[in-house]
Amino acid sequence: MNVATRYKIISKIINSKDEEVLNQIKDLLNIEDEEDFWDALNAEDQNTINEGIDQLDKGQHVAHQSIQEEIKKRFKF
Repeated sequence: MNVATRYKIISKIINSKDEEVLNQIKDLLNIEDEEDFWDALNAEDQNTINEGIDQLDKGQHVAHQSIQEEIKKRFKF
């Protein structure tokens, strides 16, 4: 099979919205579903991350440069 045909197949797979066909391809190629890291986190960690995102969305954050300056002052370097 030539490279152009392979690219055509890959393109069709990438653009496909047909879950049944995609699952069949996945099974044919023996591809296992990867666990989403989010699902591996406990509820407390997920809540903490969501709180941080909410704070960022509200503009409640400290600039990286400010932290660098504070560390330089505190540790004198």
